[in-house]
Amino acid sequence: MAHLSDLEDLFKRHSKWVNGPLIVGAGPSGLAVAACLRDNGVPFVILERTDCIASLWQKRTYDRLKLHLPKQFCQLPKMPFPSHFPEYPTKFQFINYMESYAKHFDINPQFNVTVRCAKYDDTCGMWRVRAIDGNKNKPVEVEYICQWLVVATGENADCYIPDITGMEEFNGSVIHAADYRSGEMYEGKQVLVVGCGNSGMEVCYDLCHHHAYPTMVVRDCVHVLPREILGVSTFEMSVAMMRWLPVQVVDKILVSLAKILLGDLERYGIKRPKMGPLELKNKEGKTPVLDIGTLGKIKAGKIKVVPGIQRFTRRGAHLVDGRVVDADAVILATGYRSNVPSWLKESDFFTKDGFPKMPFPNGWKGKCGLYSVGFTKRGLAGASQDAVCIAQDISRIWTAETKQDKHTIACHRRCISET
Repeated sequence: MAHLSDLEDLFKRHSKWVNGPLIVGAGPSGLAVAACLRDNGVPFVILERTDCIASLWQKRTYDRLKLHLPKQFCQLPKMPFPSHFPEYPTKFQFINYMESYAKHFDINPQFNVTVRCAKYDDTCGMWRVRAIDGNKNKPVEVEYICQWLVVATGENADCYIPDITGMEEFNGSVIHAADYRSGEMYEGKQVLVVGCGNSGMEVCYDLCHHHAYPTMVVRDCVHVLPREILGVSTFEMSVAMMRWLPVQVVDKILVSLAKILLGDLERYGIKRPKMGPLELKNKEGKTPVLDIGTLGKIKAGKIKVVPGIQRFTRRGAHLVDGRVVDADAVILATGYRSNVPSWLKESDFFTKDGFPKMPFPNGWKGKCGLYSVGFTKRGLAGASQDAVCIAQDISRIWTAETKQDKHTIACHRRCISET
């Protein structure tokens, strides 16, 4: 009976045949794959749940944001940044770059289309991707049928909001850092910033500039490194050293230089992990913080640092060390997570946390035409490397198949071709 029900549903659903790969996500990762496919003459369809490309950058980042790494490590394949861009482009410059990138490669995503379920059909040897098209007055369910599925939703698809006791009792405003744009509205207020990654540090820095009084919650150990050492990007220096030295040696050099340039941070409530910054990034995906001036504000007493929260109260929070802090507002700089497990079904390629089981650089290709991009935990450079590999692999198969005689694919329901 279950099989009969699936068959009836099969006839009812409006379906579209994708002539080429289907890419889910129009962020930098999805755009990079699309550009490389276009360059190889392979057609594709790209679905995006929001109304714009790179929605994380356009809708969920603060105005002060700049790229944390020099631009040469952040450009997408086959199109460098404009030469007049600074070494660390602003949020708005990066958005402009991506819009120009999409226009240059004639990438036109289908916006407001949310994928609900993707499953490989062994019977027909195709991927069946069910999505909700919200572009009409009444949302329509559409099923896309494709030979290749590229998962490009990335590591930061959904906001992560921790479950902290008493949060619902707090009388002030509580937002995720994704909804923070500027500290202008927080002038004169006590703001509790939960999280000490790059976002948490920079939100605190921005709050200071708008005359707010931030308190940063540092629950875990964290590596803080200077963004530049003697005028050279710390990341660029690390890459150069790793060509000749083991990662553990490079880590020791970086930590030693950081201690000399930044001083002893433990006296300010910031403890370093025992594992080095690069090794920690490779093994656990935890990115070191690159300081843009926040430490200066902490040392000057303009940003307070406190340990983890035990529970929230109506007026603030009780900390794990017994102290109580008052707050007018809370900003959760607690990061993001992958949403792949919520819609990609019956695949052993991804972990329960939504990341490829195979570590970089081998996590871009699965079975049955499944690919992933943007899950390397190595930023835009890692995504670009995977995008090139994916496009080359699909292009090889596409070229071989298009040379064969054309054949008719049997279909049990009406399919509209998508190119």
